[in-house]
Amino acid sequence: MIQHSVRRHLRLEVDEYDATIRRFIPGYETMLFIAAGAVAAVRPDLVIDLGAGTGGLSAALLERDEVGTVRLLDVDAEMLDQARARLERFGDRVHFVLRSYDESFAPCDAFAASLSLHHLPTLEAKSFMFERVFTALRPGGVFVNADVNMPQDDGERDRMFGYWAHHLVANGIPESKAWDHFEEWAEEDTYLPLEHELDALARVGFDAECVWQSGPIGVVVGKKPDRP
Repeated sequence: MIQHSVRRHLRLEVDEYDATIRRFIPGYETMLFIAAGAVAAVRPDLVIDLGAGTGGLSAALLERDEVGTVRLLDVDAEMLDQARARLERFGDRVHFVLRSYDESFAPCDAFAASLSLHHLPTLEAKSFMFERVFTALRPGGVFVNADVNMPQDDGERDRMFGYWAHHLVANGIPESKAWDHFEEWAEEDTYLPLEHELDALARVGFDAECVWQSGPIGVVVGKKPDRP
């Protein structure tokens, strides 16, 4: 099972996460809005939120009338506790499961993830997860992933990290600290090239595209065909 602790990884208290993530991630609110809209477009009865954390993406999903039930999966019990408090108003439309996404999935209409799948360390590991997601999705279902990707080219990679550092500086984080953050996060995070992930999604059967980007942050949508 993949083990992950936000308290350890981001060096912050869990109850600080929702405020801090907006300082860390360019276009965070827009990212959630676009991701939730892509999921809502298939009018899913059941959505599984992979690595759901404090429930930011789940809240955006549940606020859509087109979305039925959202099931949050996470290995970090502290984060799920925050999500329970945040999403209490949605009653029985929301369920919480303390488990990893490296196990098999129940059938559903949509999968969604926000800033969680970069904890999978290799393209091979992601491809294996994409296969299980595709298998569990009902025909016409959708997989929406909001996450970080980095180009393979060194110059383009440096440019993207510079863009990201500029966002952190604009939000009050000293530039030297911004680059320290990137080094710290690299202990657990892997940012693969976008085209590699799109190819991996296509190989398992998805019709996949990136529908929104802000520097290295993007939203990828993979659609499962209505028929085999």
